Amino acid sequence: MSPILFSKFLASGGLLFAFEHSTVAGKIVLLTLAICSIFSWSVMITKMRVIQFARKQTARFLEAFRQDRQPLRLFERNARFVGAPIFNVYRAGCQELAFHLLGSAEVDETFRARLGIADKITPAQMNAVRAAMERAVGETALELESQMILLATAVSGAPFLGLLGTVWGVMDTFTDVAVAGSPNLATMAPGVSGALITTVTALCVAIPAMFGYNFLVTSIRGTIVQMDNFAAELASEFEHKYVEHNPREPEFARRG
Repeated sequence: MSPILFSKFLASGGLLFAFEHSTVAGKIVLLTLAICSIFSWSVMITKMRVIQFARKQTARFLEAFRQDRQPLRLFERNARFVGAPIFNVYRAGCQELAFHLLGSAEVDETFRARLGIADKITPAQMNAVRAAMERAVGETALELESQMILLATAVSGAPFLGLLGTVWGVMDTFTDVAVAGSPNLATMAPGVSGALITTVTALCVAIPAMFGYNFLVTSIRGTIVQMDNFAAELASEFEHKYVEHNPREPEFARRG
């Protein structure tokens, strides 16, 4: 529940009555839930924007990458696709490959000429390139999944926090009734109403967070799978162009 909706939520009919008759403990719970709601909505909005931007940048990168049959061309041009998770994998693989091919990952005006006369790398060196891309996939996945713990906490913790406020409020209500010695509906209703508002508020915090969490988790998993698939595609391109699978034997070995 957003802060604006939260204020309207409290101001509507019996909810305002319930809030006014809520105990101090109940109001503390409501304040905690409001803070939790602010954080969960902030995470959802931010992550959705990041994922949307990442999809656009990924589409731009893949279009540029597949226009040229030379897999190192974008790396040679120092192209940048900020926000595209796949580009992180591409850059990590190209840097590692350039280091093994040329002895340096630095790109300068002689890069293409040096690349043209460079010897192919061995399968063992190609394994290092794959490892670099796998590390990039893992690091990018961690970045995408950052702050998701806040949404998970809102989904799982908010209902229990609301239940705590309700049970506490009901307990206080029965205590007041016992002290007053008049167990009638008019005496109990305000206290019970004030107790139940914490559970209602908790559900209004947890339900949107649950839908947002499920959507974001599915989107992030799809992005990770896309990165894994691209890493395999890029490794295949490198294999065809830059890996020597049948190195020539040394002269003394052939004579022996």
